[in-house]
Formats: sequence, structure tokens, C-alpha cells
Amino acid sequence: MADPIVIIGAGIGGLSAAIRLAAQGRQALVLEKNPFIGGKMGEYRAEGFRWDTGPSVITMRPVFEELFQTAGRIMDEMLRFKPVDPLTRYFYPDGTRLDIRRNLSANLEQIGRVAPRDVQGYQAFLNYAAELHRITGPVFIYDQPPRLSSLFKVAPGDILKVDGLRTMQQAINAHVESPYLRQLLGRFATYVGASPFLAPATLNVIAHVELNQGVWYPEGGIYAIARALERLARELGVKIRTDSLVTGIKLRGRRVSGVTLANGEEIPAKAVIANLDVSLVYGRLLPAQPAIRRRLQRLEGREPSCSGFILLLGVQGEHPELAHHNIFFSSDYPKEFDQIFRQGVPPEEPTIYVAISAKSTPGDVPAGCENWFVLVNAPALDQRWDWQAQGEAYAQRVLDLLAQRGFNLRSGLRYQRAITPLEIEQMTGARRGALYGASSNSRWAAFLRPHNRCPEVEGLYFAGGTTHPGGGVPLAMLSGKAASRLLTADGF
Repeated sequence: MADPIVIIGAGIGGLSAAIRLAAQGRQALVLEKNPFIGGKMGEYRAEGFRWDTGPSVITMRPVFEELFQTAGRIMDEMLRFKPVDPLTRYFYPDGTRLDIRRNLSANLEQIGRVAPRDVQGYQAFLNYAAELHRITGPVFIYDQPPRLSSLFKVAPGDILKVDGLRTMQQAINAHVESPYLRQLLGRFATYVGASPFLAPATLNVIAHVELNQGVWYPEGGIYAIARALERLARELGVKIRTDSLVTGIKLRGRRVSGVTLANGEEIPAKAVIANLDVSLVYGRLLPAQPAIRRRLQRLEGREPSCSGFILLLGVQGEHPELAHHNIFFSSDYPKEFDQIFRQGVPPEEPTIYVAISAKSTPGDVPAGCENWFVLVNAPALDQRWDWQAQGEAYAQRVLDLLAQRGFNLRSGLRYQRAITPLEIEQMTGARRGALYGASSNSRWAAFLRPHNRCPEVEGLYFAGGTTHPGGGVPLAMLSGKAASRLLTADGF
């Protein structure tokens, strides 16, 4: 029997690649170190509560549909999405509240009440973001990894519209004047772990896929996506082994020959797709050859994206004033991002995201309760903040801030668990706990992101949020598509 294509990691990128290869009749073996699949997409249960512990906002539904079509399946028969409305409920420190809904007219009516001069500006921004998607999508998102030469694929009249010289916030400020809308539109930088005051305006394309295309929630929770992909992969003949930690990638010359597991088992491989943090592959799985060490130094020299601090709260009582997705904005957005990226400390007053899946799936909680997934942006790990010593105090700080906004939860907490950047690094292998790999706070970020094909090792490919096209569930799925296409094109 021919050697399989080995996929290291059963995250969304790895499962996507395995499904595509199996749909071509290729033999794929997925090795996962954890006892469960999903990578950063996980779930946690305690005291009758269920939480999605990783991604919580799902956009770009057509990407999911295309994967199932590639496998000859109808997505709705294995994975059903329902629209979320409002997309997000926004709370500001002065008591202002905005619901951004699927209906544009309803949004414009709300904006007209709080920022009447920005109604046209908001519409213009949506058109601008859609135009960014039209221009950059085929080249920088849905195609193979971009190079500087990829700019020649952009029509000459569209080159300046890529908007790579301004920051996201500068472009936003050119469209709207209201501090409410400037903060709301700037938050989409955090979807790639970046700062709106540093990241290129090209990334305003992120706003398009949510504000123009909508937000979705799968029946059964976000983790239902991982379950559906596992089921699909197995039906196609993919072998998935959990509790199988890969400790090394074996080479014969410059070419992949197999992998080694923690138990000493050696598995031959025709090719390998690593669905891991790319720097982890270079630093821990490949032999310390000069070219590999040089690549590792370049990867580790890049600024990481932000990490996150998470609270899983089992809350007694219900809060009808909250939606499925909620944002409590800080009073000083520039200071918040300065503390994260320049000072390297968690913000004193962070913007707080609260997802309550029980709003869409009541069975996630005991009767009369809510499951709060609380997330704040935090710096990647370094010596400037000790989460082991200071994590509990910061959890109390977040609870204090929620209490100041009218949600004093302490007396009604039935369960509480904190997940720090340190635990994120330990659970997922993400270097320094960075959720999205290298930072996007650079106009050249799209070109510096690691390629899906390893340049130093033949037969080694990368999938996941740290390679092209980036982080987030649909982009991780597209990374698996890119890796599998390159592998096939290379004749493996």
C-alpha cells in the first residue's frame, strides 16, 4: 500500500485539507495530539453548561458550502447554519447602544438617531469595504499565496483602491465622524489580532464579510462545524488518530519521508501537511539545519498578533437586554491598543466581548441560566506580564468592569473558569499564545505570511491560521484548500 499523506493536527485547516485530498481518492491520515478534534475550535462543559471555547463569529458561509460540494455532499444535510440577528449589540461607556442588524435600513435608522451626519458615510464605508473585497478577494484571499508580483493581477485602475498606505483607522475616519462608528468599524482589526491604528486599510475588507454578508451560527454550536468535518472526512475514508502527538518530521535529504510520534512510532509519509503554528514546525519538528534555523529566526523575529483572555461563566438568571454577540467598548480605544502592542500588558479598561450561545441554543444551559463566553484582547506572552501570578486579579478586573456597565454577576455565578494566553499556548501550540500567528500591523503583512508550501523541505505544506490566507474559521478552511492544491500540483 502506498504511503499516506500525513496531516498533523485535526484543526479546521487540517480537516479541510484531508477532505479535499480524500475527495480526489488520495489516502490521508490525520494525527491529533489531543483526545478531541477541532484545534482552536473547542467546546467545554461543566455544571450543565456548554461553551464554545474558540471561534464564536462565523462569516463567509459560501466557503463552507464549497467544501461540502467538493466532497459531493450537501452541506445542509450535515451542517445547518442559521442567521444571527442582530449581528452584534454594541454598548458604549456613555450608555449609548447600537444594534447592527442584517437589515441595512434598520441600521441606518439607528445611526440616524446617534450620528445623523454619518448615515451617508456609513453607507459609503460599506461600499468601500465591498469594493476592497471585489479587488483583493480573488488575489489575496481565495487564490494561492500572494507575492509582490500578485499585484499585477489587480487591474491597473484598481491598484490604488487596495488602500495599503493608510491605516484602517485613517480610512474609517475619512468616511465617518462619529466616535461611535469609528470605534465600531475599527474593531474588525481584532478579527486578525491587529490594531486598527497600525494595520493597513486593506484589512477593512473584514468588515464587508460581516456587515454586508452577515453572521451565522450552526445548529448545535460552533463545535458542530468540527464534528461535521470529522464525520465528512471519515465517510470519505480519512483515518483520524487522536492522542497521537507528532514529535518530529523525518527527512530523506531535503524531502519528507515520514513523522515520528511521542511513543516512538514512525509513520512513513508521501507528503505532510502541518496544521500547526508554522514557527512550531520549524522550531520543534524539523531538524536544525542551517536553512531551517534561518527561517525560524525570521519567523520568531516578527511581531506576534494579540492573544486573548477568556472567562467561561455559568450565570444564574437571564438578561433579555443582551444579544447572542455583545461588545462593551472601552472609553479610550487608542490607549487600549497601545497597552496591548507597545506596552505588552493587558488593557486597564479593555473592550469586552460577550457571546451567549444560549440566546440561539437554549439547551446549552440549565433552565433560567446563561452561558457567558467573555473575551478581551491581551498581549502575546512575554516577560512583561505574568499570567500565573496576575491572572486571577485580571479576572476580577473584568468582572468589575462588567459590574460597572450594569452586569454584576458575582452573586449569581454558578461556574467560572479563566483561560489565559499561557493556557492557549499550551493547549494549541500557538507561539506566545498569539491567536493569529504573526501580526498584521504592517502594510506588507499579506506578503510576509508564511507560504502554504515549505520552501526548505520538499513535500511539506502548511495549513491553519498562521499561514495563508490567515486566521478565522473560513480562512483556515481556505488554507487547507491552498495546501492540498499545492501538494497535488507538485505531484505528491
